[in-house]
Amino acid sequence: MARLRILYLGVPLGAEVLRRAGFAPVAMGLAPLDLPGARRARRRSGALVLGNPDLGDAGVRRVLASARPDVLFSFFFPRRIPPAVLELAPRGAFGTHPSLLPRWRGPDPYFWAIREGDAESGVTLHRLEAEYDTGAVVARRSIPLAPDEDAWSLAKKLDRPALELLVDAAQRLEAGEVLAGEPQPTGVTWAPRPDDEALAIDWREPATRVLAHVRAAAPEPGATAVFGDHWVEILAAERCQATAPAGLLPAEAWLTDAGWAVCCGEGAVIVRRARDEEGEPVDLDALFASVAR
Repeated sequence: MARLRILYLGVPLGAEVLRRAGFAPVAMGLAPLDLPGARRARRRSGALVLGNPDLGDAGVRRVLASARPDVLFSFFFPRRIPPAVLELAPRGAFGTHPSLLPRWRGPDPYFWAIREGDAESGVTLHRLEAEYDTGAVVARRSIPLAPDEDAWSLAKKLDRPALELLVDAAQRLEAGEVLAGEPQPTGVTWAPRPDDEALAIDWREPATRVLAHVRAAAPEPGATAVFGDHWVEILAAERCQATAPAGLLPAEAWLTDAGWAVCCGEGAVIVRRARDEEGEPVDLDALFASVAR
């Protein structure tokens, strides 16, 4: 049986996992190159390897076509893959998305899944189309979201099932299976990269929502807040068990036995870590002492 000829586009980790599973790509476009494993992937591969390839360049496409791929796999390739490149793989082009499509279609599903209090998340293996995250669904894996989940921990948890789906797809394709997939159901929700407005904490919301907001943006880019003249990114917070003093308004702070608390629309949160506009740690005692009533 002829071996599956894979064109791989994405971060080095995906190429290494495929290689260890016995599916060494015949051509790779690695991006970005500053991630761990890029040099190792180049060194261990006997394949054609391009770094940060411009897939819109006709010359690059000719080089990739010369590898005669059967299938294209993408794992966190940072740019749109043009239809002319997708068409290089006669048995299909496939990628993983870190959500249960069509929920959270877009570049930052981690943020929105946590921000909106989803009970579960997961990964979807889907066929790649000209538009992001719109292709037929081949397989899914779901996981529950932990109460303390943040964006970084969720991203790490989803790497393993995503890579398992890639390897499983390679095995099925090499066995002769056709992975047509099923059209995505209706009910799309969008996951754009959060802008300044989306990152700003609304202290009128309940404490549970504020805490979800902080975790959704942690550790990067950080949920933002303004106290007096001070703009900060809050990186860690927890539920406050104390009752706010009478008359305290949302976004106003007071000192509890557990630390500085900020009043919310319902309940309050203890701020544990924050940084300033320069990325430096904030002295919380100094910050809140300067603005507390």
